[in-house]
Amino acid sequence: MSQKVAVLGTGKIGEALLSGMIRAGWAPADLLVTARRPERAEELRARYGVTPVTNPEAAKTADTLILTVKPQDMGTLLDELAPHVPADRLVISGAAGIPTSFFEERLAAGTPVVRVMTNTPALVDEAMSVISAGSHATAEHLAHAEEIFGAVGKTLRVPESQQDACTALSGSGPAYFFYLVEAMTDAGILLGLPRDKAHDLIVQSAIGAAVMLRDSGEHPVKLRENVTSPAGTTINAIRELENHGVRAALIAALEAARDRSRELATGKKD
Repeated sequence: MSQKVAVLGTGKIGEALLSGMIRAGWAPADLLVTARRPERAEELRARYGVTPVTNPEAAKTADTLILTVKPQDMGTLLDELAPHVPADRLVISGAAGIPTSFFEERLAAGTPVVRVMTNTPALVDEAMSVISAGSHATAEHLAHAEEIFGAVGKTLRVPESQQDACTALSGSGPAYFFYLVEAMTDAGILLGLPRDKAHDLIVQSAIGAAVMLRDSGEHPVKLRENVTSPAGTTINAIRELENHGVRAALIAALEAARDRSRELATGKKD
């Protein structure tokens, strides 16, 4: 943890990562940040004791560079960084859809690049971060990335060819659950419940279900069957979900998210 780590383009996810790293034992003096707005950089300094720098300064000083800007801004950032990044720097990309080859082609030959897709539960230390190695990244580089992102949740190594699928499942995944809770809350209101009570019922049910999925070791089908009595309320609800094609809609939605992740690698904006 004595190595210097720089987070470039420190937005919400970048800040969550900084906060988690400090709680996990990183010294604020070893953490550098860059931000588009100077007042944002000063806010991070005041809140965490980290050091604001420019992007070129980060490239020259830090041992590890974590790039958290939006995919469409990554090319511009790399143009700024490339003259200043030695080949022994570890570069970690958090940008959806962009392959490690995009970075390797723009940085010094042999630069190790690790691709990470995390998600917004990093804000509450419950992220799912999926990690893949570029051509020059070693097991040590992957372990270092796991150490960093493990500060805000769980990590999983996958081949880079699976990253777009993981982006669709876990990178965008929290939004699907929020969408479902929103719809169920509206249903609760329709059924006569006040919004706050419907919200509390659904959120606690979601937390309980997630813990059971994580800790029981049971297949989700088995857990669902345990709630589904013959001719009961649950099976009637499941029938309506199937009649309306909810399962097929979810599969199609995830395919669309995967396809968009692939498009982002080409620079397509809309």
